Amino acid sequence: MKFDQDEREGRRHHGEHDHETEHALEAIDSSVLAEHTHSHTHTHKNSQAVLNRLSKCIGHLSAVKHMVEDGRDCSEVLIQLAAVRSAINATCKIILKDHIDHCIVDAVETGDTETIEELNKAIEILMK
Repeated sequence: MKFDQDEREGRRHHGEHDHETEHALEAIDSSVLAEHTHSHTHTHKNSQAVLNRLSKCIGHLSAVKHMVEDGRDCSEVLIQLAAVRSAINATCKIILKDHIDHCIVDAVETGDTETIEELNKAIEILMK
């Protein structure tokens, strides 16, 4: 699920991402989406709830895109973007809690320090 380098380059040349966004995409590519081998299984009881929330976020963000295309007031767009960001943050909290409750507990029990290090890296990127 790694971002295609050519696709990113194309977007960069077309000015669709600013420097901060490009930095975030690179961080995602190198840290979060890299292939990892875990000694534990991933058991997530909230996967469907997360997928439902993500679908709502995507729909909301699409509506904000249409607002911009329609020339809506900047203040309205900013308020809606804040709502999208809040919804994404709430989704992150669900995933993080689920990960701690299952994967991290299992990692601690089995002495899997790599999984704990990966969580620390993910939290650092998430908090930027």
